[in-house]
Amino acid sequence: MALEGKLLIGQQSVSGTRANIQATNPATGETLDPAYVGGDRSHVEQAAALAWDAFDTYRETSLEARASFLETIASEIEAIGDELIERAVAESGLPRARIEGERGRTCGQLRLFASVVRAGEWLDVRIDPALPDRQPLPRADLRQRHIALGPVAVFGASNFPLAFSVAGGDTASALAAGCPVIVKGHSAHPGTSELVGRAIQKAVKACNLPEGVFSLLFGAGNEIGQALVTDARIQAVGFTGSRSGGMALVEAAQARPQPIPVYAEMSSINPVFLLPEALKANAQGLGEAFVGSLNMGAGQFCTNPGLVVAVKGSDLEAFTQAAQKAVEQSGAQTMLTPGIHRAYEQGVTALGGEAGVREVARGQTGENGYQCQTGLFATSAEAFLSSKVMQEEVFGASSLIIECQDMAEVKKVAEQLEGQLTATLHMNDADIDAAKALIPTLERKAGRILANGWPTGVEVCHAMVHGGPYPSTSDSRSTSVGSAAIKRFLRPVCYQSLPEALLPEALKESNPLKVSRLVDGKRNA
Repeated sequence: MALEGKLLIGQQSVSGTRANIQATNPATGETLDPAYVGGDRSHVEQAAALAWDAFDTYRETSLEARASFLETIASEIEAIGDELIERAVAESGLPRARIEGERGRTCGQLRLFASVVRAGEWLDVRIDPALPDRQPLPRADLRQRHIALGPVAVFGASNFPLAFSVAGGDTASALAAGCPVIVKGHSAHPGTSELVGRAIQKAVKACNLPEGVFSLLFGAGNEIGQALVTDARIQAVGFTGSRSGGMALVEAAQARPQPIPVYAEMSSINPVFLLPEALKANAQGLGEAFVGSLNMGAGQFCTNPGLVVAVKGSDLEAFTQAAQKAVEQSGAQTMLTPGIHRAYEQGVTALGGEAGVREVARGQTGENGYQCQTGLFATSAEAFLSSKVMQEEVFGASSLIIECQDMAEVKKVAEQLEGQLTATLHMNDADIDAAKALIPTLERKAGRILANGWPTGVEVCHAMVHGGPYPSTSDSRSTSVGSAAIKRFLRPVCYQSLPEALLPEALKESNPLKVSRLVDGKRNA
């Protein structure tokens, strides 16, 4: 497929009017063609008008039609073949195996949401039949279902050019809910975005859906993003990126005459707690495994283990020595963009220069200017508790070991942490009481608590929570991964005493959709 460098508005390819965006191969520094001319507010207007026109029709598509649409998108993405893999590798610097895995995840989550749509449980149908003879007052017939919020603006992420981008989790869950989607493609991988965007365009056409169900815009700077979030027809926003970027969107969304929800995944340092008996039993193995997780993808995961907390002593020293050796042997890895690399270098410099922090080890230096040199640092709990810099996320392979005097100080560190996507406990049976003492704090601080594993790697399934208290996300009540992500783009509507002819299919007495319903407080199909 020949890349055109154009915006995709409905079924049209449209030339932009603003500054060019051009991807850079971070492994070589090569500028990649074509140039993508950025859009302006008029393009947002076109896309939003189409999305609004499509909304009422698309949100009432049958469960089967919508599920089939999601599956068609997945098939169209797979049909692109090696061209998609090669372009994503060139634009991200990520290895081919990683991109192939990410394509599989992207298509897998589209198919997961297809199964969710078909099952219909997301409709959350509740029926309380009329009780005309109830005393002292009768009850009207009351029926509830969930409907789509409206058109959604999705911002592609830098670190997952497929799974958190044009057809990623935010797009898949919004489309599953019945919301048209307008994507602002990430400037680091516009070619990858165009290829996937055209696959969605094909799926919209093949499924005979209104063209405004999907559009893809590009734009340098803030103009497109601000225009999307402030357009009256946009009813929700999905974002993965920096805290500053996410909060700018939140502020714009809240300043509207009609404020709207922004589901922003932002920053997390994902603390790992090494409990005493587990550390004593396997200090070296934990140190080596920790660095393996730290280095995954050059540390460019939102679940990267950026903090290790443990009681100081010989066991922690053994862990640190093993981790030091593993870090020193770590080869440099290409980072996603020159900007991300620059921010990583600044973050490591700031962390290493903070009072009370000592450098434990640095990884090997790279062959080009955009490679990440792994960094491992250590400090005392006392110094950590008095520092804001040490709690700031360094996006890349960097981590800080917190040396505590005892478990009481470990808990004190946990209590002072900001909101996190994850918190990890390494423990064995002898650590149960220590873990029980920490769990209530970690439940308040994190969206996912795991034992004897590493936070990198987020399973796409029904039970997953990829979210957490601020600043890990802007709304701790939601998840951006897993089937529950659909709930972000729905709202309940109650129908009181409507005649059968006016009821939506999900609420009709005969239950033509065959979905699970709560009828008079009892669950039946």
